[in-house]
Amino acid sequence: MKHPIRVAVIKLIWGQIVFAALIFFAAGTWAYWQGWLFLAVFAALNTSSIVYLAMRDKPLLERRLAAGPSQEKERPQRVIVSLIRLTFYASIILSALDHRFDLSPVPGYVSVIGNVITALSFLATYWVIKANSWAAANVSVAEDQRVIDTGPYAHLRHPMYAFSIWIYVGIPLALGSWWTIALIVLAIPVLIWRLLDEERILQLDLPGYAEYMTKVPYHLIPYVW
Repeated sequence: MKHPIRVAVIKLIWGQIVFAALIFFAAGTWAYWQGWLFLAVFAALNTSSIVYLAMRDKPLLERRLAAGPSQEKERPQRVIVSLIRLTFYASIILSALDHRFDLSPVPGYVSVIGNVITALSFLATYWVIKANSWAAANVSVAEDQRVIDTGPYAHLRHPMYAFSIWIYVGIPLALGSWWTIALIVLAIPVLIWRLLDEERILQLDLPGYAEYMTKVPYHLIPYVW
């Protein structure tokens, strides 16, 4: 891979361009303060992530950049990642369309709360990556990887997924839509499919993971599942 920081910055810029195009084309107007605020918050969150990893864990930054269907080794995971991306982009487009046609208007203060939820969901992942330097964006096992059972992993097997699912609440509210939150009903089964298939791979390839599953029985919600 090329210099990871340069790659991360380029991906950030292109990502913002794509998000802006999706948001304002769907909204049908540039006069959409919720869209501008969301773009600013998302850019700040992604920039802080790049800076944090560049300063604290460059190998993890490189692993996090290896994202997308093409980076997955097994076909089920390629399908899963494609579906996750589809629901993510759908949450942006449908939220902006909802705002455009005033289908389920959200008060301004609720849009601000939506940005806070998105930010907290994103920032909570810092706790995860601080505990687990092998938290790659694809399902893989590194040669030197070991089981992590500290920090959030002492309570949940998949804290990254548990925190990230909240963006399906935060993004619609941030962009001014109640109805689009319903996409979470589609996103959660895909996420569960991913983590169960990931556990299958980790049990085969990561020594000690089967014992860890016995020690930490909860996948996403403490004392529930």
